[in-house]
Amino acid sequence: MIAAADTDVLVVGGGPVGLAAAIEARRDGWGVVVLEPRAAPVDKACGEGLMPGTLAAVRRLGVDPEGRPLAGISYRQGGVVADHRFDRGVGRGVRRTVLQGALHEAATAAGAVVLPRRVGGVLQDGTSVVAAGVRARWLLACDGLHSRVRREVGLETPPRRGGRRFGLRRHYRVPPWTDLVEVHWGPHVEAYVTPVADDVVGVALLGPAGVDFDAELATLPELAARLEGAVPDGPLRGAGPLRVRTRARTAGRVRLVGDASGYVDALTGEGLRVGLAQARAAVEHLDRPAAYERAWAAATRDYRVLTTGLVAAARSPLRRGVVPAAARLPRLYGTVVERLAR
Repeated sequence: MIAAADTDVLVVGGGPVGLAAAIEARRDGWGVVVLEPRAAPVDKACGEGLMPGTLAAVRRLGVDPEGRPLAGISYRQGGVVADHRFDRGVGRGVRRTVLQGALHEAATAAGAVVLPRRVGGVLQDGTSVVAAGVRARWLLACDGLHSRVRREVGLETPPRRGGRRFGLRRHYRVPPWTDLVEVHWGPHVEAYVTPVADDVVGVALLGPAGVDFDAELATLPELAARLEGAVPDGPLRGAGPLRVRTRARTAGRVRLVGDASGYVDALTGEGLRVGLAQARAAVEHLDRPAAYERAWAAATRDYRVLTTGLVAAARSPLRRGVVPAAARLPRLYGTVVERLAR
């Protein structure tokens, strides 16, 4: 058992962002407990592509997970192709379970204690916060899109009606055919194809509620041909709704971090980079909530602006023109990709 008064930082959620926060806190000398009811490695529906900046941030945490090199991004639609290869460095396609498992090992090696508990209520006063029987000086809520902590401390904003988007992901046992992340734009969905091993690619679909994975895949003839006869490797996983709005990122001694703190969409593929930056900022500003709010805003600004704009285009009649515009304006397209990849 953990002595109730001996924990400095309580991290709720043992995904990559929560484990990154645990590593950051241990490096700063804090005692850390992580609450994660699921056994490692924990899987999740996501695109699994680490952009160059994200890979650098992961390596900074002492983790260098195995995967496949990613040299850039390719937008594709009806025979129109817009490719951009990263100007500085390469990224990596990493299976989610590989990344989470490596970070879990690094966090426990750093001295973080992981407890298999779920959070019920959250109680706090001027000096401490208690959740799942553990008392700490601060609580970092890294418990994802459907954060229980966010609801408990009153920071959740009701979702807007209509237009909700969801994600689905399935792996296929097939050798990767490119070193780029392919984004296939269909009539209703975007399909992200990420090489994650020498014989496996991940396919993530983003689109409206009720999407039939196989039916939508059939609307993408180039991708469907690539996957013809390929055997699925693991179950179909889903996530969403993707849009999360919050009133603030701090409440007393609680800090919201990662997807729990607010999320726009997975369309630009930089949620993990933003989450890792938030984890570092939350630990740097544990006792300064206003400073964390400012750091959160700075870390997420590009993501919020660019992703909101692209999602708006994807949900409008402009959708058909996104890839042709990227192909006609390669310098602008490359600038946007580089901004997101840093």
